Amino acid sequence: MPLVVLCGLPDSGRSLRADELRRALEAEGRPVTVVRDADVLGPGGPEALCEAYSDPAREKALRAALKASVERGLGPRAVVLLDSPNYIKGFRYELYCLARAARTPLCLLYCLKPRPRAPGAGEDCLPKAGAAASSWRPKLATSEPERGLPAGDAPEDGDPQWRGSEEDPESRLEGAPDSRAQNPGSPGAPRDGAAGELEPEPDLGFPPELVDALAQRFEPPDSRNRWDRPLFTVLGLEEPLPLAQIRAALFESQVPAPHQATQSQPLASTNFLHQLDQVTSQVLTALMEAQKSAVPGDLLSLPGTTERLRFSRPLSMAELSRLRRQFISYTKLHPSQENLPQLANMFLQYLGQSLH
Repeated sequence: MPLVVLCGLPDSGRSLRADELRRALEAEGRPVTVVRDADVLGPGGPEALCEAYSDPAREKALRAALKASVERGLGPRAVVLLDSPNYIKGFRYELYCLARAARTPLCLLYCLKPRPRAPGAGEDCLPKAGAAASSWRPKLATSEPERGLPAGDAPEDGDPQWRGSEEDPESRLEGAPDSRAQNPGSPGAPRDGAAGELEPEPDLGFPPELVDALAQRFEPPDSRNRWDRPLFTVLGLEEPLPLAQIRAALFESQVPAPHQATQSQPLASTNFLHQLDQVTSQVLTALMEAQKSAVPGDLLSLPGTTERLRFSRPLSMAELSRLRRQFISYTKLHPSQENLPQLANMFLQYLGQSLH
C-alpha cells in the first residue's frame, strides 16, 4: 500500500498532521500504520529522542531502524505514514527506492512552521494555536506620553507590562482588566479543547540549540527531484490538509515501474553457475592450446563451438582470465536456461569483441 513520508522540524506540527491524516484515512475504512521515531526508539521517551538527534552515530542507527520498520509495513493492505524529520535527501531517496521496489505509490507531506511577526521582549517566538484569528503587531513608538498618564510616567517601548491590544488603549493602564481574557479570539487568550481540532504540538524535550542545529542541516524537499514528488506543503496548523490531492496521489496514480537497481535477481538453476564456470574454463584451455601453432590472421576453431576467433597476437592466461571473470559477472545478472547450449559461442564472441 502507499507510503506517505512526512518531513519537517520537531516544532512544525508534523505529528499532529500525521494524526489528522490517519484519522481521515481510517474514516474511509483504510488501515493505516504510523511509524514514529519515538516509537522505534522504545521506552526512552523524549530524552532518548533528543540524544539520538544529538549524536550522529545514534541518529544513523535510528534512520536504519525507521527504514526497516517502513519496509516491514509496506504490504498489500495498510497505508504507511512515516512521522520523523526526514531532513536528509539521501534518506528520502532510500525511501523512494523502497516504495518503487514494492510497486507502491509515494508522496511527501512537508510541514512548515509559520514565521512569527517580530515579537517584542518576553514574547514567545513559537506560533500560537489561535494565531490565525488575529495577529499581534507592536505599537508604533511616539514621542508623546500616553493619554491619561502623567508626562513623566510614559511607558517605554520595550516594557512588556504596557504591551496590550491596539484597539483597547485602556488595557495599558495598570490594574485594567486584560482584554485578552474578554476576547477569546486574541492571540494570547486560552483556547478550549473543543474550539479547534489541532492543539499546539507538545514539547518533546528538544533544546533550542538542537532545533537550530537541525534547521541548519535541513535539506528541504524539492519537487524537481523524483524522490520528492508529489510534494504537498502545509504551513502551520491552520492550513487544511490537501486531502483530495493526497488521495489522488496515493490511490489514483500509476504505480511506478521498478528500476533495475531495485529489482530482485532472477532465480537461476542450482547448476547454472557451475556449468558457466566449466564451459568458460574449457574454452580458455582450448584457446591457449590452439594459439601455440597459430600465426596472426588465422581463424581459430575450438572444440564445442561453431564460432571462430581471429588470432591477432599471443594472449596471456592472465588477460584471458580477466575477460573470463567479466563475462561470468555479466552473465550472472541475466541467467537463462535457454542460453546454456550457447555459452561457449557467447564467450567466444565476447572474447572476439573485447580483444579487437
